[in-house]
Amino acid sequence: MALRPTAVAVLAGTLLLVPLATAAPAGAAERSAGGSAVTVAPTGTLAADGTVTLSGSYRCTASGTVLVSSKLRAGSEEHGIGGTAATCDGREHSWTNQDTPRRSALQTGPAEVEATLLKLDTSSGLPLPVLLAADREPISLVAAPN
Repeated sequence: MALRPTAVAVLAGTLLLVPLATAAPAGAAERSAGGSAVTVAPTGTLAADGTVTLSGSYRCTASGTVLVSSKLRAGSEEHGIGGTAATCDGREHSWTNQDTPRRSALQTGPAEVEATLLKLDTSSGLPLPVLLAADREPISLVAAPN
């Protein structure tokens, strides 16, 4: 089944706007209606094999599919570090995302992490991301214990 040009345009426009919708000022946790929030832990780990582990906490009450995603910036490098399905029951939960970035020269030291809490809204027939909360924080990337 072929997509109509309008649907393709809507999807393309949404994908272009997602980075704008997820940008948060450094050090500021966004909270939206419903009390959704996401935080970033002050320390992440870097294993000898290059695996990065980031963590924090979140709270949400939205129904449907909600994800916690994270992005690491260190020096001139930027990497998406996994995603976690969220449990939205109004309680605070912890999140941990882990990934091994390819072609990376990451080292321990200062970095910045952006975490986003996104709901996938399927009411239009296409899954469109809706920002529930975001946080961007400076962290220390430390060596993971062996």
